[in-house]
Amino acid sequence: MSDAAAIADGAPPRKGMPLHLKMLLAFALGTIAGIVAQLAGGGDVEWVAAATKWVATPLSDLFLKLIFMLVLPLLFSALVVGITEMGDVRALGRIGWRTLAYTVVLSAIAVLIGLVLVNWIQPGVGMDRAEMEALVTSNAAAAQTHVESARTQPQGLAMILDIVPNNVVEAAAGNKILAVMFFAVMLGIGLVINRTPAAAALLRAIEGLFEVSMTLIGLVIRLAPYAVFLLMFKLVAHLGVELLGKLAVYVVVVVAALAIHLLVTYSLGIKLIGKRSPLAFFRDSEEAMLMAFSTASSNATLPVSLRVADEKLRLPPKVSRFVLTVGATANQNGTALFEGVTVLFLAQLFGIELSLAQQATVMFVCILGGIGTAGVPAGSLPVVALICAMVGVPPEGLGIILGVNHFLDMCRTTVNVTGDLGIAAMVAGGETTPAPAPASG
Repeated sequence: MSDAAAIADGAPPRKGMPLHLKMLLAFALGTIAGIVAQLAGGGDVEWVAAATKWVATPLSDLFLKLIFMLVLPLLFSALVVGITEMGDVRALGRIGWRTLAYTVVLSAIAVLIGLVLVNWIQPGVGMDRAEMEALVTSNAAAAQTHVESARTQPQGLAMILDIVPNNVVEAAAGNKILAVMFFAVMLGIGLVINRTPAAAALLRAIEGLFEVSMTLIGLVIRLAPYAVFLLMFKLVAHLGVELLGKLAVYVVVVVAALAIHLLVTYSLGIKLIGKRSPLAFFRDSEEAMLMAFSTASSNATLPVSLRVADEKLRLPPKVSRFVLTVGATANQNGTALFEGVTVLFLAQLFGIELSLAQQATVMFVCILGGIGTAGVPAGSLPVVALICAMVGVPPEGLGIILGVNHFLDMCRTTVNVTGDLGIAAMVAGGETTPAPAPASG
């Protein structure tokens, strides 16, 4: 009997395996299948290449496209509704400034942790020159793409002015998320100030857009376990243990720094500011964390984060909708950490000594870059190329780390998404007493 039929007959719907457990199982099976493919010869074997080209890549890309298609209307509507639920502009200012303060502080701590580890362990010192040149050459075309993208990015004052769109429709079509968010904030403020029947009708329409977007994304999310299996198969089958071995120390430094930030910094903030148990917080956030790790995209994880905030963490909607939608783009402290470590790693590889002043510059730009980095896979690489050029490190060195970037992208996205939920919990801790967690079982 289907769930719908069961409800019609007055019986409760069947409870299947929770989504996060399905994704965890798919993650394990995809990894095992990828290892088998790698042992069979990886991408050089005909059946592995065919499975990747005709099955894993198109189907996993289709899943991500469906998510990204719906994320922009969801982000826009959730931000507008979240602002109007605050009730007045003063509440928006209070929550907005606290969100910004926590974001900057957490990003600064994240980058500092990364810089301390990379200066202490020095993963770029002693790498074989021939291996380094081979990695640069093998990924030269992909690296050049990110370098060119960095050159076209607005910088300095232009980067700030670019947040304000000339045409919001053009900004949406160009996937300029910060510009769309700015318009959503302005529209939300306008709806708070104007309490007219026409404004109320517009708000109801936007609330309807939010509900429809959540419903459609909920349908798409049911495909997540299959997408996770395909993504992990593709990653493991083509990455290869040889490349991981060459860059193992760099990978360990990045992952260790991310783990310290996730388990220590977030735990302290959630305990002291959010007034919550860190263990309970991580347990309740596991579905969003697993989705973030699998998709390597903060934007793709946004609908799951919103649901986790409402159903598991029991955060006030006026806080969670604002903080999470803004955080999906503006709170990328895991990405900021990765950018700082990568720039210093490449400097060490090329034998370039960066002074404390230059490292402070790297830290400052990483914080800003983390705020403005797109919440999509590999969105931070143009920023890394930009920072490298600023401090005299050859940006083409990106080719060295491209082979392991997707795995690191998965790790840093997990930290980013957890940070979004953590900041929402911290902001909520100062706004209201958190609701009791739902009873288990």
